[in-house]
Amino acid sequence: METIVTPGTVVGTADKNRPGKGIEEKDGNLIALLTGVVTEIDGEISVNTYNEMLRVQVGDTVIGEVVKLNEKSGEIKILSVEGKSNRSIMADQEYAQFHVTKITDRFLHNTADGLRRRDIVRAKVIETGNVIRIDMREDDECGVLWALCPSCGDTYEAEQNGDWNVVCRTNGERSFRALADDFGGEAGKAALNGAGKRWGSEAEARFAKGSAGRATYILEDVREDGRERTYFRFEGEGGQGGRGRGQKPAPGCRLFIGGLSRDADEDEVRNMFKKHGKITDFALMRDDAGNLRGFGFITYESKPMADAAIAELDGQKIKGRRIGVRDADAPREQKPKRAKPQGARLYVGNLPFKASEDDLNSLFKEHCDKVHVQWATDRSGRKKAFAFVTIQPESKADSVVKELNGVDFMGRNIKVDISKPQSNDRKGDKGGKSPRELRALAEEEEDAKKKKKRRRPKKE
Repeated sequence: METIVTPGTVVGTADKNRPGKGIEEKDGNLIALLTGVVTEIDGEISVNTYNEMLRVQVGDTVIGEVVKLNEKSGEIKILSVEGKSNRSIMADQEYAQFHVTKITDRFLHNTADGLRRRDIVRAKVIETGNVIRIDMREDDECGVLWALCPSCGDTYEAEQNGDWNVVCRTNGERSFRALADDFGGEAGKAALNGAGKRWGSEAEARFAKGSAGRATYILEDVREDGRERTYFRFEGEGGQGGRGRGQKPAPGCRLFIGGLSRDADEDEVRNMFKKHGKITDFALMRDDAGNLRGFGFITYESKPMADAAIAELDGQKIKGRRIGVRDADAPREQKPKRAKPQGARLYVGNLPFKASEDDLNSLFKEHCDKVHVQWATDRSGRKKAFAFVTIQPESKADSVVKELNGVDFMGRNIKVDISKPQSNDRKGDKGGKSPRELRALAEEEEDAKKKKKRRRPKKE
């Protein structure tokens, strides 16, 4: 019967046996250092582990996840070794690299033409050492086993349609993958790769544009949990251009979004803009720590779509903050400015947090003709205890202040006064940045100033 031991177990004495693999001699006793089965051969006691640490060897067939794609190379994280189920991957994981010529028996301009991040692939190990190298081309059993649609996150299915050999049933998106023969659990799928064939006009138009033109980098992967990711996107219509440089979208199609809350929901923002047309690129900018910077960019397929989004969404509120939407590429003098409310601007302080803009509007509407309420919020969109109320006619400003200053409003005595105009004597070169971009950068500077500096120990 096999004896299973754990580290620290006494398995014998030094006067009768010698220490072997996984055994240490201490105070005349032989102590197990590993979890496994004790064996004795010619007086030598050893511990054989159930799961030896894996060392990938040349000729092994590995299963891995694509984690990195460059123009002519890529990398997978090895998940398992086929036929060696009793051996586990090392704790620090093994990674393997591949060249674009080792993906499939067909010319690829770029690794992203045949693979995508998070694809699950099977490959042969052709080199070990400091760098493990793999090959997916020489064996039909190697290639992509499973892939997700980058647009919606649903699973791709194998289906031949010209050069495209996978399709998303949810949104109809078609693409090409270097398929393994048993892609999706079905046999015979390697034939869909079109080995040795020339690309048709549609595929060539999409692929043969150079890396920058075809591989637009975006900041978020919809299939993930909000973590910032960078990956190639070439299945969409955006990011077209010549070799080494992406072509800019048509004039008026790219919009700047400013004034966003730092905890804005990217899906919420995207869905708001999606209602106005097909989006070819979308990115909310983040700092080095991964936090939203309060602004971003979105590109539509056509200018009428972008114009409709500006007309509808400029000035709308998201999480209590009013956003600005404009043509990102228009000269500054042509950028439309949102009209400021006309009238006398009043400061209203000590407001109750349970009150709403409608409540405040109703209070002032009793004393003047027109009211516009702008409630102050923090960067997360939470209301502050003050607001600015613009009233008409201006001639009533003094009387409104006199009537409402100090009155009880939902349990608090509010403070009402005429708002002082802001100073516009700021100096310095703005570097051609828009007001909202400058505001976003100013917020970053304010956050940095608030951070406590480390106290240096005093020199004795």
